[in-house]
Amino acid sequence: MPRCHLHTAGAADAPLRAALGELRTALDVPGAFSAAVRAETERVVRAPRPPDDGWLAGHDATAVELFTIDPPGAPDLDQAMELARRAGGGYRVRYAIADVAAFVTPGGTLDAEAHRRVQTLYFPDGRVPLYPAVLSEDAASLLPDRTRPALLWQIDLDAEGRTVSAEVRRALVRSRARLDYAGAQREIDAGTAPESLALLKEIGLLRERLERERGGISLSVPEQEIVECPAQPGSVSGDAPGGRSGGVSGDRSGSAPGGRSGGVSYTVAYRAPLPVEGWNAQISLLTGMVAAQLMMTAGTGILRTLPSAPDGAVGRLRRSAKALGIDWPHHVAYAETLRSLDPHNARHAAFLQECTALLRGAGYTVFTDGRIPQIAVHAAVAAPYTHCTAPLRRLVDRYAGEICLSAVAGQDPPEWVLAALDALPKEMAAGAERANTVERECVDIVEAALLRERVGEIFDGYVVDVRERDPAVGTVHLEDPAVIARIEGGATPLPLGERLRVRLTQADPGLAKVLFAPA
Repeated sequence: MPRCHLHTAGAADAPLRAALGELRTALDVPGAFSAAVRAETERVVRAPRPPDDGWLAGHDATAVELFTIDPPGAPDLDQAMELARRAGGGYRVRYAIADVAAFVTPGGTLDAEAHRRVQTLYFPDGRVPLYPAVLSEDAASLLPDRTRPALLWQIDLDAEGRTVSAEVRRALVRSRARLDYAGAQREIDAGTAPESLALLKEIGLLRERLERERGGISLSVPEQEIVECPAQPGSVSGDAPGGRSGGVSGDRSGSAPGGRSGGVSYTVAYRAPLPVEGWNAQISLLTGMVAAQLMMTAGTGILRTLPSAPDGAVGRLRRSAKALGIDWPHHVAYAETLRSLDPHNARHAAFLQECTALLRGAGYTVFTDGRIPQIAVHAAVAAPYTHCTAPLRRLVDRYAGEICLSAVAGQDPPEWVLAALDALPKEMAAGAERANTVERECVDIVEAALLRERVGEIFDGYVVDVRERDPAVGTVHLEDPAVIARIEGGATPLPLGERLRVRLTQADPGLAKVLFAPA
């Protein structure tokens, strides 16, 4: 069963921390940066210089009124944008991407460490960054009111949101505002957003319509979120506000809201993405699609590819839709059915999570000397696409950016880029596998910690998956708390898609597993 993203507000109790520590050891997760890496990073952040002869080419773009939009508290800000109307009609998107190559010397100690880490890992009790914080959270991060080196994209769109022209160059930029999703959504909904932010909705909706036309897929999958709950006076460990038990008691000292002193507990809940998150993602997707086209025109690049789902997988998903009561007529395309679903509806949310199975199998495909690969399309995007907008958190984006800069300049990519290309798909695959395992196992561990004192209790949920060869084993999606876990032990086949009362039979963060049985 595919799992959701997991977010948490802070560290929790000792058993949970111990289990997370064991997971880090088992996966050989990198620890602190070495002294040599830290020393090199301290040197380069004082004097950034990209690995070419055209340092910024004298281009000062600090007058561009960029803003960032990210989850609250995110320190590693990869992207900033300015959106405007064009005088002749249509739109202009300026999209600044952190210029990590301005700080990382090819073949240096920091570069080697980045190739070892591949991408930032996210644990409930903290992140394991791709680059040291002095770089990724400060010197290269597009923080507001600070001048930063960037790769500045300029993408012109027509009135329907289609690409008219695109270019990218090195520039100095200066973001004006740091927004979070909830705040941006409020401003847009209230009609108080400045034009550049208000246009995010206008352009985002146009790009979503074009996505529908080409058969692309955007899954609005609810996320599992760890919610911080201040402990109440007189409460015992495991009691959350409102009389619900099941929180994870924290041991942090300090004052709770209202001046009350006490610990902090945690519970888990579902969070459906806001519309502005989808509109924001469309700008990133637009840039990745434009970048892929630049690479294909130049004849050298690295694409993010995904083959079409096999018929058997689609057939299985149709059976799940029927079991969950999802109306999916045979003449209606898969992508269109997904857009009709409401992630706040428990049955729809369960089906959306099932749908992520069709997005498995993505990889990276390298091509050189004009030999375009046979599979050059990302099936979910329904177009050629590449990763180029998150270089602070993902290794491959630094290389993709350099290839695009060279393509626009009509030059061959730098030798250090070409030398690394062939190994990148394997490196990225290994990094993605580790990141996916971290996400999956962390969800299991946190769920077990949240429920370990509730073994024997009864919960309500939906059966969202049943094993074909053993229909008495499957997956249950609880309504509250927001837990998705294995269910087994019944004498009869599980009722796929139906509401079911289940009993918690196991919850141990050391085992990292939660297990239910039919009640």
